[in-house]
Amino acid sequence: MLNKIFLVIYLASMANVLFSQHDAFDVLKKSIAYHDPNGNWENFHGILNIKVQRTDKEDAIRSVVINNAKQKFKFRGHYEEGILYYYVNKNKSGFLWDGNSEVDKSLIQKYKISKERAVMYKNYFTYLYGMPMKLGDEGTIIDPKVEEVDFYGKQYFKMKVNYKPEVGKDIWYFYFNKSTFALEAYQFFNDESKNDGEYILFNGLKEIDGIKMPKERKWYYNKDKKYLATDLLY
Repeated sequence: MLNKIFLVIYLASMANVLFSQHDAFDVLKKSIAYHDPNGNWENFHGILNIKVQRTDKEDAIRSVVINNAKQKFKFRGHYEEGILYYYVNKNKSGFLWDGNSEVDKSLIQKYKISKERAVMYKNYFTYLYGMPMKLGDEGTIIDPKVEEVDFYGKQYFKMKVNYKPEVGKDIWYFYFNKSTFALEAYQFFNDESKNDGEYILFNGLKEIDGIKMPKERKWYYNKDKKYLATDLLY
C-alpha cells in the first residue's frame, strides 16, 4: 500500500517537473497558428463593429478600422451629442466631431478628446483584438514557463507577460485552451499585491480577414469579480 502511495507521489512530482519545463513560446506559436493561420495580422485591414453593453448605461456603438499595412487607424463612436472620430495615419493623429475639426471645449473636456487619445485608442484596440499575435511585439517580456491552472471553471495554460518600462507597467496573464491553444481569457494587474486590475473572459469567435477574434469579451474586476461590461463584435 505504501509503495503505491509513494508511486503516486513520485509520478505527480515528475509531472510537475515536466510541466514546469513547458515552453511558453511553443504555446504562443500554436495559439498564433490557431488564430491567424495565414499570417494575416501583419497586413490586416478590417472593420470591427463593436457594441459595448453595460448595466448602468445604454449600449454604446463603436466602429474601428485597423489597417496595419498602411499604419492607419480610424475610430467612430456614437455619443449623446454627436459622433466622435479619431484617426491615426502613421505619425499623424487627430479628431473630428460630426465631421468638423472645430470641437466645442465642453465636449473636449467631457470626453477627454485629444490627439494623444487618438493614439491611445489605436494602441488599445490593436492590442486587445490583435492578440495573441501582438505578444510578438518588441518590448514584450514573456515568462518562458507556463502553468496549468483552473481559471473560472476551465483548465488553461497560463502565461505571464511583463513589458519594458517604455511600453507598459502592468502585469498580464494570458489563458490558452489546452486542446486548441485558443486564447480564451486574459487578466491584468497594476499592482498584483493589491489584487487590482481586471480579467476578461471570451465567448465565441468571429473571423475577420482570416483572423479568429473573440466575438464576446466580458470584463470583471479582479478584486470583487464585479461585472463591468461586455464588448460584442457584430
